[in-house]
Amino acid sequence: MTPFFGFFLTLSFIITASVASTVEKQNVLFIAVDDLRVELGCYGDAHVLSPNIDRLAEQGTLFERAYCQQTVCNPSRASVLTGLRPDTLRVWDLVTHFRQNRPDTVTLPQLFKQSGYHAQCVGKIFHNWRQDDFKGDPDSWSVPSVLHYNSHANDKPQVGSGEVPPNLASGRLGHECRDVSDEAYFDGRVAKTAIEAMRSIHEKGDPFFLAVGFWKPHTPFNAPKKYWDLYDPETIPLPSHLSPPAGVPEIALTKDRFDGEKEATLLREMHHGHLAAISYLDAQVGKVLDELDSLGLRENTVVVFWSDHGLHLGEHGLTRKTTAFELDAGVPLIIDAPGHPNGQRTNSLVELLDLYPTLADLCGLKAPDELEGVSLVPVLDDPAAMVKDVAITQTPRPNYLRGKPPEIMGYSIRTDRYRYNEWRDWKSGEAQARELYDHESDPLETENLIYRDRYADTISDLAERMRERLPRTKHEVP
Repeated sequence: MTPFFGFFLTLSFIITASVASTVEKQNVLFIAVDDLRVELGCYGDAHVLSPNIDRLAEQGTLFERAYCQQTVCNPSRASVLTGLRPDTLRVWDLVTHFRQNRPDTVTLPQLFKQSGYHAQCVGKIFHNWRQDDFKGDPDSWSVPSVLHYNSHANDKPQVGSGEVPPNLASGRLGHECRDVSDEAYFDGRVAKTAIEAMRSIHEKGDPFFLAVGFWKPHTPFNAPKKYWDLYDPETIPLPSHLSPPAGVPEIALTKDRFDGEKEATLLREMHHGHLAAISYLDAQVGKVLDELDSLGLRENTVVVFWSDHGLHLGEHGLTRKTTAFELDAGVPLIIDAPGHPNGQRTNSLVELLDLYPTLADLCGLKAPDELEGVSLVPVLDDPAAMVKDVAITQTPRPNYLRGKPPEIMGYSIRTDRYRYNEWRDWKSGEAQARELYDHESDPLETENLIYRDRYADTISDLAERMRERLPRTKHEVP
């Protein structure tokens, strides 16, 4: 070996090690929101005022077709944070903590903590429905979680003035339009605390995984009045499909129904309040992103923005989630990763559980072998890349299982064109009902096509794809 060649190898090693060290020290700002369906300015909804989230989309990659793994908070969040599907975790309800069944699982923030990062939680990241329930999974964080426990119904201002105005339909849904400050409600305080945490971590010079969980736009829609005032209720677009899909099986729907035609005033109020809550959320996200910029951290921080699931607001005659429809399964997802082009949009099918391997990949960390998602870095490199051909979402019947297995589990696969659902008996694994929606001709999912002869070959193909990914396994039911 010549001296020059030896020098060249040494120099290459130093450069490679330096680059690896830089990658390993990238920060992560992990922004989670609750019940935000795909309805934002950056997704083409011009009636939504969301300038800060829109700005993030212009700086990163927006995923047009991202899907949650179950359409309710706890299972979805547990899946994201462990990289495992709800069936693997045996978490399908609001009360089961994933560590009850998998105590040794290394969560996404826990991996960063074990890798020398300061991992901190501000707001709702894990679903903590009881004050003493695991205290936000302390194994995942470097310091105790804050503002992570409460209930949406308790998000009441303790300061300010203003009564619930009479134009809010009898107040029965708990919506409020009070003239109060942003910090009168949870999310204003979450933003303030997250900014303080970011400053403190920056002063210490530690690489960080900072998870910031906002509570909006989950009901009740009780944003400060100034956000309600951004919208003229008479010009807000309302859904046109207020009835269940033609030919839909009863099990695909939720028990609580909503007649938007008979309750037109309440329908408009819900959409007005929902928009106000989105704009309020957006303002808080903007505060956190502005602080990241002011501290000079943006160029070395991966920013992720995601919602745990979607929501119905009168569509299909429903006013909640826990279905296998597109409105509940589809979620907004934006990733702004240093070194990748700005303003990208991708139609690649992705799942929220892909976030775990993606962030590990971006930051040069070795992810656990058991993860069930895939890295989305190829999509960040090339928005035309496809990393999977289906996205899988599920929802049980009954919905709230109190730690018990379901009677029926609804499984849904979303392809480039179709959504295909099977409602399977948990014991036998056999489908009790099925659905097919063609998003090319019916993006609002208004007709179940499962009995249309011309779709027979398509149904056969989709059923086979589902069997490949979700075998009809017979489950033991204790």
